Amino acid sequence: MSPYGSDRSPRRPMRRKLLQALTAGVVLATATGCSYTWKDFPRLGMPTPVTEEAPRILSLWQGSWAAALVTGILVWGLIIWSVIFHRRSRTKIEVPAQTRYNMPIEALYTVVPLIIVSVLFYFTARDESKLLALTPKPPHTINVIGFQWSWGFNYIENVDGDAATPKAGAVPKELASIPDRFTKDFPAGAEGVYEKGVPSDRNPQTGNPGPTLVLPKGEKVRFILSSNDVIHSFWVVPFLFKQDVIPGHTNVFEVVPSQEGTFMGKCAELCGVDHSRMLFNVKVVSPEEYRTYLKELAEKGQTGFLPAGIQQTDPARNAEVNKL
Repeated sequence: MSPYGSDRSPRRPMRRKLLQALTAGVVLATATGCSYTWKDFPRLGMPTPVTEEAPRILSLWQGSWAAALVTGILVWGLIIWSVIFHRRSRTKIEVPAQTRYNMPIEALYTVVPLIIVSVLFYFTARDESKLLALTPKPPHTINVIGFQWSWGFNYIENVDGDAATPKAGAVPKELASIPDRFTKDFPAGAEGVYEKGVPSDRNPQTGNPGPTLVLPKGEKVRFILSSNDVIHSFWVVPFLFKQDVIPGHTNVFEVVPSQEGTFMGKCAELCGVDHSRMLFNVKVVSPEEYRTYLKELAEKGQTGFLPAGIQQTDPARNAEVNKL
């Protein structure tokens, strides 16, 4: 007689509940991804890359997921195998034989994780060195300034086409906090223009909040990141890349935008009470439209530069050696 007062197996309700839980989990997992199509699935949650460098990041992301999946399948398989083939009802043994240690197994679970971590470290270091490599004299340089609670963009460009203005080799006082190893790559005659945002700004095309940074498609852009107050983080979502904006320290990276359009950016570092309002937009246009935009800023009187970060003494400003 069953302990439930009938011949019904006590395990059937448990199995039914387990099946219901698994079904609910599958529905939940698939319902949350309804906004994605099957063509989006290979990116594993990443947005579509819009720079020439971003596919390298996407490849590293996909490789990490593949390694995690293989490891997970192995672990799940061992768990399921032990549950099925070593269950008490099958072996009829109340207490199985106890093994105090097994040297081959202990060596295996020590060596295998070291190999996995070493392989992931190799590919991460390889890709990081490529992504942070700098080229001499990039065609475009933009100084991105983070401040509470918005962004400023110094376009360090020769807007008027005259290499003699301003004086060759002279670094404007507003950019004096940028280390010499980066200012030496400024284009000749870079009198520059700027855009300074406020949280209430809106992109005129999309209506998205924040100021708009304009970039030329197909041409390399160097970003010089600086802060006027606390640590921020410059994150253009479809770049698949972000970097901290640190007071007293200059971070630099380069990208080549590969797709025209307007994309969202945000601060990815908790920087204070209005951190959530530190949004911006990136608009990638043709090189001709980019040059037209720079002239429009000049015509509006936004010539010169915004102060690029906290002032430093010369030894402090040039203390860090460029190891890239």
